[in-house]
Amino acid sequence: MPKKEKIVKVKNKSALNSFQAPKGMRDVLPMDQLWWDRIEKTAKELADFYNFGRIDTPILEPAELFQRTVGVDSDIVEKEMYVLKTKSGNLLAMRPEGTASVARAYLEHGMSKMGQPQKLYYIGPMFRHENPQFGRLRQFSQVGFEIIGALNDSIYDAQIILLFDRLLKNLKIKNVVLKLNSIGCRVCRPGYKKQLQNYYKNHEDGLCGDCKRRLKTNPLRLLDCKKEECVKLKEKAPIFLDKLCASCTRHFKAVLEYLDEIGISYGLDNTLVRGLDYYSQTVFEFLAEGVDVGSLAGGGRYDYLMELIGGRITPAVGGAVSFERLIEVMKSQDVKLPVKSTRKVFLIHVGDLAKKKSLKIVEELRAAGIVVAEALGKESIKSQLKVADKQKNLIALIFGQKEIFEESIIIRDLHTGLQETVLLSKMVSEIQRRWREKSEIN
Repeated sequence: MPKKEKIVKVKNKSALNSFQAPKGMRDVLPMDQLWWDRIEKTAKELADFYNFGRIDTPILEPAELFQRTVGVDSDIVEKEMYVLKTKSGNLLAMRPEGTASVARAYLEHGMSKMGQPQKLYYIGPMFRHENPQFGRLRQFSQVGFEIIGALNDSIYDAQIILLFDRLLKNLKIKNVVLKLNSIGCRVCRPGYKKQLQNYYKNHEDGLCGDCKRRLKTNPLRLLDCKKEECVKLKEKAPIFLDKLCASCTRHFKAVLEYLDEIGISYGLDNTLVRGLDYYSQTVFEFLAEGVDVGSLAGGGRYDYLMELIGGRITPAVGGAVSFERLIEVMKSQDVKLPVKSTRKVFLIHVGDLAKKKSLKIVEELRAAGIVVAEALGKESIKSQLKVADKQKNLIALIFGQKEIFEESIIIRDLHTGLQETVLLSKMVSEIQRRWREKSEIN
């Protein structure tokens, strides 16, 4: 007698669905895509207007690229990079930010031989292994704008800041504050670092563990620390603007004059250094008052970055903004998304033969630029009309056995319930006529 198979009962039903998105990473569901589409559309429109060309770089880059540029003492490199070893032993990192990748591509493809400056923008995911919180995820998407090449001209700093100002305004984000600082160049920065070290040495006992170590290797990073004990100390730290050389002073003064000219308000923040080592001279951040998501957009000048990865000193300035933070702010401020056009029709089929021929009607409507929805998987008219009603369609097309024989289709106004039969050859023109009439009435 055959042995009975043992039936295993699952006590915990949740075990049947145990897979979840990794911590700090999430799915973007269809209802959330409207926010993403809005940001991407706005960014692309600005890029087109200001003549920025799109560049896409790989998600994986040599880990050393970020060690050299972002800084070995930065939180990103020390704690947050996702690093993997290939079968050949090479270390690759999932990009934690976009500027270094764009700089690598600029050098690799000889873009310095093209027209200068190169105005580039990117949109894509970044990865940092940090503590997930409001507006801060381990996988996040950024849009960034970079101006690389030509001269170290303050007008490019102002133009990058202008781009982010316009982006935030076009997204209807309110209560935006712009903070600015200059962190000098190779001439004036060493002297400031020395003064900074002297100041912090007198308060070394009050520093966090990371800052005690960075005091010797990279004192500028102390101004970027967010831990409470270090935030208090940096309030009385030496002010960099007082230590700038004549060249950096002229450059920063010109940036402020350009911003004044185009009516962008700002505040000076002498502790602002940004979290990346490649910055020089101008650095900036946009924040939204009343919403604790950190920096909305930020960036600065990075004339020495190319030299760090094997090129020559190349004037450059750029910045980036996080989709996730923008969305959190837009939702918290109750920003309304543009209402999508309701000018679409809903095709209802009656019977198998009509269902088969419905695909051809859908394609004819698409070719005419008419948006069409359908529920071809449902069979009854009642269930299809329910779907049409939920989608708030105003016009329904009803196609059945009789219409196949007569080469016609029924057009029904779902608002009034009135309907008429028209020839298939006149279907498109009749739909367009009805839309024109509704527009004239409105």
